[in-house]
Amino acid sequence: MALRQILTWSKRLCSVPTHSNYVSGIAKFSSKSSPYLVKVGIPEFLKGVGRGVENHVEKLESEIGDLQKLLVTRTIKLKRLGIPCKDRKLILKYTHKYRLGLWRPRAQPIKS
Repeated sequence: MALRQILTWSKRLCSVPTHSNYVSGIAKFSSKSSPYLVKVGIPEFLKGVGRGVENHVEKLESEIGDLQKLLVTRTIKLKRLGIPCKDRKLILKYTHKYRLGLWRPRAQPIKS
């Protein structure tokens, strides 16, 4: 009985039409983000986060340098730079989302 269920399940799995996002019935997920058209640096990234985090642009640019290093920076390094806990949490939250490709700063500022 169990063997029959496995065989019918595998037949159904093979009969699923293959689309670009399916590979033998399993959805493909990628942890690499797609390249963005707009060049994003630390100032653009922090302005995109908002909530007062952009006040730390000078500190982060002088100590860390570029966005790729910011994306792998840990909380202890941000703490040593004197960035408050609330701002560290926001920066780390959005760097994680950016690495996964779930968020990116807006290309143009919102008109008020």
